[in-house]
Parts: sequence; C-alpha cells; structure tokens
Amino acid sequence: MNNADLKINADFAQRVVVPPVDAEDWAPSPCPGVWRHRLDRIGGEIARATSIVRYTPGAAFSRHTHDGGEEFLVLDGVFSDEHGDYPAGTYVRNPPGSAHTPFTRAGCTIFVKVWQFSPGDQQKLVLDTASASWRPGLVPGLAVMPLHEFDGISSALVKWAPHTQFNPHTHPGGEEILVLQGVFCDERGDYPAGTWLRSPRWSRHAPFTGAEGAIIYVKVGHLGAPLLQPA
Repeated sequence: MNNADLKINADFAQRVVVPPVDAEDWAPSPCPGVWRHRLDRIGGEIARATSIVRYTPGAAFSRHTHDGGEEFLVLDGVFSDEHGDYPAGTYVRNPPGSAHTPFTRAGCTIFVKVWQFSPGDQQKLVLDTASASWRPGLVPGLAVMPLHEFDGISSALVKWAPHTQFNPHTHPGGEEILVLQGVFCDERGDYPAGTWLRSPRWSRHAPFTGAEGAIIYVKVGHLGAPLLQPA
C-alpha cells in the first residue's frame, strides 16, 4: 500500500475505542526522537490525522506549514517552538497557513489533530487550562472549560466529580473524547486515563463516573462537517 493511502480508523461511521498507549504502539516519525501513536489517519505524511505524539528530551521536528491547521493539547512536559514554550495543560490552535519548528528540551507528550479546521476558521489560540476558569455544567458534579467553538464544532475540557451521572443524550455531529484523568464511563464500558473514543454521528449514550471521577477532552459536531481537505 502506498503510504499516501494509509488509513487508520478511517470509517467515521464506526465507533472506535483505543486503549491507553503501550510501548509497542509508538511509530517513528520522520524526525529522530519524535514518536506517534496514531489514533485516526487518512493519508501519508500529509494527512487528516489525530495522534498522540511523544518527544524525547532534546528532540525537534523540522520546520513545516500547517495548510489545514493544527490543534493540540500538551499532556505532559513542555512543548516549544520559536513562538514560545507550552507547558502541560496548554491548548493551542495554529490556523491554516501557520508554520513553526517544534522542539522540546526535557521531553513532552501532546495530543494533536491536523487538517481538521473548518473553512474560514483563522483563530490563533493559546490557552493555559491550568489557570482558566471552569463553568458549572448541566448537572451537579459537572464543570466545563470551553476551548474553542466555530461553525457548530466545539472543543472543551469537562471535569466530572466522583459519582456524577449525565443525562442520556445524542450527538448529531458525533463525539470524540480523550480521557485525561480518572475513569470515564458509559453503558458500554469503563475508560481509564489515556483512552481515546470516537462515536459516530447520531450516537447516543448516558455517561457517568465512579469513585475516581474524571477529566476529559471532548470535541463534538465535527464528524460529517465540512473541513479543509489535503490536496
């Protein structure tokens, strides 16, 4: 198979659950010391992709342009480029046409999505979620930190207190979750920190937490929505 035709979890009509990364899940990138855990992908080095990327101490990636935009959340360590340093908890959006040369001094891990911007979305955003405010959620025990919203697509962090139950609900535009802390649950299973879930359009569930509580990254409205496409 041509690398340009690489497809990983590329059927967006299917529900996908990827467990926390193991040592054998890391795939090398074109740059030494930069490793990828590929969650979904359509295409080769230029691709619509969702990944967890690990930089070993001192690693760097060659300068590149994000023609389709880039969204990332720093999971641990400090990620850097010529524009600044981004410690764990930093949420960044680099709009289409932006360029940078990433590196790390002590090592880091990021959750990153590329070629997933809506046409017309040109917002540059750097948000320190460690100091940003939480808003009350729709049920007791739930708190929400909005990250970004454009054209019906939204991203947020959601904090679940222990033993919180949310109402059964439907996601017309699909839902994507990365469990950051604790254990997130629904009627289909329990998902510990590091689990990535993608549920298709019109999927329905009734999520809850047990004694651990949870913090999750969640994105909704983007499955089936018009997005920029690699040439």
